[in-house]
Amino acid sequence: MIRLEIDQPNKVFQIIGEPQFVLLNRRARHYFQDVLKADTLADGVILVPYENDEHRDAVLRSLHEAFNKYGIDVTDSVEIEELAKGYFTERKNFAVFSEQARQIWNNFVNPAEFKKFVDIVESRFPTRRLYPKQLLSSFHLAFSQNACNFSVPGAGKTSIVFGTYAYLNSLPIDDPKFVNKILIVGPLSSFGPWESEYEACFGTWPNSKRLSGGVSKEDRERHLKSIEPIDETPEMTLISYQSVASNLESLQYYLSREGNRVMVVLDEAHKIKNVQGGIWASSALNLAKYAKARVVLTGTPIPNGYEDIYNLYEFIWPGKDILDFNMFQLKDMSKNRFDSRIDTLINNISPFFVRIRKRDVLPSEKYPIVNHKPQAIPMGPVQREIYDHIENKYIGYFEANRAISKGTDFLKRARFIRLMQAASDPALLRNPLDKYLLDEGLGSDLFLDDSEILSKIINYRELEPVPRKFVAIRELLSGLIRDGKKVVVWGTFIQSIKNLQSYLESNGISSALLIGEVPVETDDLPDDYVTREKIIRRFHDVDSEFRVIIANPFAVAESISLHHASHHAVYFERTFNAANFIQSKDRIHRVGLSEGTITHYHYIVSHNSIDETIHRRLEEKESRML
Repeated sequence: MIRLEIDQPNKVFQIIGEPQFVLLNRRARHYFQDVLKADTLADGVILVPYENDEHRDAVLRSLHEAFNKYGIDVTDSVEIEELAKGYFTERKNFAVFSEQARQIWNNFVNPAEFKKFVDIVESRFPTRRLYPKQLLSSFHLAFSQNACNFSVPGAGKTSIVFGTYAYLNSLPIDDPKFVNKILIVGPLSSFGPWESEYEACFGTWPNSKRLSGGVSKEDRERHLKSIEPIDETPEMTLISYQSVASNLESLQYYLSREGNRVMVVLDEAHKIKNVQGGIWASSALNLAKYAKARVVLTGTPIPNGYEDIYNLYEFIWPGKDILDFNMFQLKDMSKNRFDSRIDTLINNISPFFVRIRKRDVLPSEKYPIVNHKPQAIPMGPVQREIYDHIENKYIGYFEANRAISKGTDFLKRARFIRLMQAASDPALLRNPLDKYLLDEGLGSDLFLDDSEILSKIINYRELEPVPRKFVAIRELLSGLIRDGKKVVVWGTFIQSIKNLQSYLESNGISSALLIGEVPVETDDLPDDYVTREKIIRRFHDVDSEFRVIIANPFAVAESISLHHASHHAVYFERTFNAANFIQSKDRIHRVGLSEGTITHYHYIVSHNSIDETIHRRLEEKESRML
């Protein structure tokens, strides 16, 4: 007979009595040790730790489920019974709360409460008026206080958040929902849009503080650990995902400071989807319990599969297990779009997410899209020989490593990158070849041992001066420019993008680059410095000296708008990253288009290559996400 007790001062559950009933069951032993992190003392007592009250309740539920699953009879102590009673009461109350949140998005709202909300938001927004779907989204967030917004780019997610903030900030200071600060975690490129949207909504420029992009550690510390009166410190703080980890302790102090009631917003939150211990994800999750309100924003919540939303819901409701599926189950569901469990998953998560769809704001009959059939460009004979040699060399490796460890996964990605480079421009393979292998920690045996092929790579520019992809891009751009169009061209490899720019320039087509090395506009940059914002503004000018922008989606797929200048996008290099691809498409197809505008997407791929595989996989991922 065994008994379950709890030592609350030391935050640990105790399984006492005859623990062999647990330890002799191999599956039960692995579950307790690997999942619940159990430890066994010399006297046979099994200890199961927990971190805080919310985690305690989740562990207690897992313990009872495990005892039941493995047929282990257990008696609860009086203290455990009281905890369980409170836990199940809280679960019941949360279920009622969840259902109320779900009903709001289904448009079942209390008319008087909704009118009060609208009146407050409109009184705080002197010039901006939210449209009905935005108001409903903002009201839903104000009610739940912790929620995800998966609306498409351009649907006004920033305005929706500010609407919620305006309402919660108007509440009495002793109201548990009252907030007075907002912390934005997002890419550097989002800082400007957040500040300008604040001005558009509230009519004044925000008292804001940026903590990334050249800000010294001392300056960050002064802000986050300020001893100034709360009402004299900046209302809005902006920080990048990269900077959260190195400032985690200071951020926790800031969120916990008496008088700070902070709404934490994760913008472009798909960046924390990594459940394998990624530092961005773990750092952001460590902020959750200190926030007074938690908001997740992303138009691409499941770029690879249903497992991508695990961290998003762990952030908004830590320890609540909203999904009710583990990672293995989520990944399994991603393999079959008709899995019967998907409906259950969507039902579980639906109370705490809203999504304004593309067809809600840009119906296809008014804002049509033309996805042109990919132009499959035959490679030149030298490129074909190089590509086939590399593909044949790697194909056995790919087949042999379907089940991959973390280490071989890195090597597999390296090989895929080499295939993508060979399909685009073999000259990239020598940039420089030996240094690339050393930088990546790879040996030469992982690439090529054929001196003839290696010679053709090194001398590729002399053998085939221009990749045929480049020729196809030039011909497409020439026709579009002749018709008065402006075009955004998307590539992956920086050197390839620069090579394309040089080739186009030599053929009379001027362009500007939007890549990572082009800085974001900041106050400390000289006026004559070329920034992304200046390039975008110039691109919109009628007399712009360039009619083509060549961009890298890793750098600028988010938070920029090009739809007023361009309605044609050309893709000549892509990766398997669906989030970047979909967001890059939304740079020219978003709210604000004139009705009747036709948006065109053109795809340049190398025939019979990895390009065609990437195209198919991105279509599949986009279909599932939509």
